[in-house]
Amino acid sequence: MPEAVTENGAADADGAATAAAGDSALPAGSGPDGGAVGPAGFEQLGAIADAVLYEGYLLYPYRRSSPKNRVRWQFGVLLPRDWAERDGPVTAGLSGSADSWYQRTECLVRVRRPDAVVRVRVRYLQTQHKQVEAAGPDGGHRPVGSLRADDGTTWLTFDEAVPCASDLVVALADLLDGREHTSSVGAPGGEVTEPLPSGAGRVVRRREEIRASTTLTAERLADDLVRLRVRTENAARSTDPGAPREEALRRSLIATHTLVGGAGVEFVSLINPPSWAARQAAECRNAFTFPVLGGAPAPGGTAAAGTAAGRVTDRMASGRTVTDGTVPDGTVADGSTGPLLLSAPIILPDHPQIAPESPGDLHDAGEIDEILTLRTLLLTDEEKAEARATDPRAAEIIDRVDSMPPEVFARLHGAIRSLTPADPADQGAAVDPAGPADPWDFDAERPAWWQEGGDDGLSPTTDTVLVDGVRVGGGNRVVLRPRGRGADAQDMFLAGRTARVAAVFHDVDGSTHLAVTLEDDPAAELHTWYGRFHYFRPDELEPLDTPEAPGTPEASDTPEPLGAHEPPEAPEAPEAREA
Repeated sequence: MPEAVTENGAADADGAATAAAGDSALPAGSGPDGGAVGPAGFEQLGAIADAVLYEGYLLYPYRRSSPKNRVRWQFGVLLPRDWAERDGPVTAGLSGSADSWYQRTECLVRVRRPDAVVRVRVRYLQTQHKQVEAAGPDGGHRPVGSLRADDGTTWLTFDEAVPCASDLVVALADLLDGREHTSSVGAPGGEVTEPLPSGAGRVVRRREEIRASTTLTAERLADDLVRLRVRTENAARSTDPGAPREEALRRSLIATHTLVGGAGVEFVSLINPPSWAARQAAECRNAFTFPVLGGAPAPGGTAAAGTAAGRVTDRMASGRTVTDGTVPDGTVADGSTGPLLLSAPIILPDHPQIAPESPGDLHDAGEIDEILTLRTLLLTDEEKAEARATDPRAAEIIDRVDSMPPEVFARLHGAIRSLTPADPADQGAAVDPAGPADPWDFDAERPAWWQEGGDDGLSPTTDTVLVDGVRVGGGNRVVLRPRGRGADAQDMFLAGRTARVAAVFHDVDGSTHLAVTLEDDPAAELHTWYGRFHYFRPDELEPLDTPEAPGTPEASDTPEPLGAHEPPEAPEAPEAREA
């Protein structure tokens, strides 16, 4: 086994590991030029890593009685193997919301010096059952679901969680000698009793032991390129493979994710790899996790469109997680390599960041802070009291929202990170010159989009755009070619798939998107009826139909208006069997 420093322990309130060993194994310095990325480097990932750790921990309205808070722990859950495979082996995939007993990260490491060192931090939540017990007349205690004191204070029985972290530090040369490094990343069980005021009772918090291990291996692909594998497994056995999921969770790692750094190394983006590493990046196989470059992007590069609010809408709302690698000056860094890696059970872009306007975590990074804050403010006093009694993190959210200064709340309304130049060449397509005048020609005299008549002449189901000399509109077939840089991570999984265009939409900023449905999607008709589409820019599509002279499409090529046809018929009920 290679010589290494292993640090295990429960994380403190800030999410840092309580280490059993120091950081002397790492040389000083920072950055990809041969320096070290130790704990200080991991601090760059602290905010986004904590957002991953507590994603879905508690959801609005943050009350125990809410149905959505009765089914919890959906991301990065590593269950005991015998429980996870009670119905057969798990199927490996990227989805971090699928139940599994292991998690595997494969990434590309560019070696900058012979004595390179790799540092890995595995983080997760350990469930902790909070049991409220009422004091009895005989001096004993009995478990209760809730307890209310004479002063009105309420305590509720509920499941909490404790953050845990373990560090592994190993010389890369040792791994390349064909040896692997395995270390325990589990956490001890325990019980803590807290007496309640006035002798009303007590709160007992219990944790079961977590048994888990992480194994590091490496494979040399070129003189300065290595494939690093990090595999974390739940080594515990379930008391009963047929037990409910709630019981199996007590021995599970929850929201498991991995931070990777080191000294004398840098990591290659699997989303936007440089050309010299594109093949090796495509060969990386990740299971139940998705690795991306971490830390802030360096300034410079070319501008890219896209926001975390979605593909079509330009709503720049202050959700917790917002970035596509854009830096304040409106440019995008060369995201090919970086000194840090975050492998999370939630799909993120390279260099994910927390919106600077966000004053704190609401445990729902995909939602908009302003909306959640407004909804939380509208909770009744009774609902807020229940939320405070449910969990300390819920109480923190309620208190923060109730005391939020107006200037902080105003910042949640929106922000512009960057502006894309309004150059028609950047749109990747020209409007059909034989058709009506471009309704989004801002040089033409027409009302602004918010004024009456601003959308006159627009018809999503019949409008067309030119893509590679071919008129494309509703009913046409295309091949999906998402942009390599700035594309939504979900869209990258659709690269090369064929689709049919349902409509052409114009944004208020003058850009164009085409709504498409996948041809091999068995639910395509249902999605069309509901109006649920994938959206792509014209320069992300490759026409499959042959070029034709400009003009009105044939009647058979003109799609019905969205939602015009009836929904799919429900299957007939089976005939009743004779007794």
